[in-house]
Amino acid sequence: MNEAEEVDFRAFMMATEPRLHRALAAGLGWDRGREATADALAYAWERWPKIRAMTNPAGYLYRVGQSSVRRRKVPNLFERPAESESHYEPSLSRLLADLPERQRLAVVLVHGFEWTVREVSDLTGLAPSTIHTHLERGLAKLRSALEVADHG
Repeated sequence: MNEAEEVDFRAFMMATEPRLHRALAAGLGWDRGREATADALAYAWERWPKIRAMTNPAGYLYRVGQSSVRRRKVPNLFERPAESESHYEPSLSRLLADLPERQRLAVVLVHGFEWTVREVSDLTGLAPSTIHTHLERGLAKLRSALEVADHG
């Protein structure tokens, strides 16, 4: 990789890494999401000319990251942090972990990180209507488990 490509890659990585990690962590848990992000970015570094030419390189790397950790089956862990805040439901971590991956991803990215349905769609390659369906189903399961009425 020449110097210009390296500068280009570093700029891409700085812009992409935080959002890529949030997306992978939403579906896989914090530690596995970090591992998947590192794997995806290493893959991109090794193949930067090819990745850079893609229409949606972040979406492609999202899939690379998912695939990299799926080879190593480990249960998702959404543990309550030791320095937990009292402004959220204590059982929320466990309930999120119990959701199917796509529902958890939609709920965490849209409501936890304030992504739009379109942004989640662009990253995952799923249609916005599919993301919306996963979001609604995930929220319905959480409301039911928490015995909270839908006010929307």
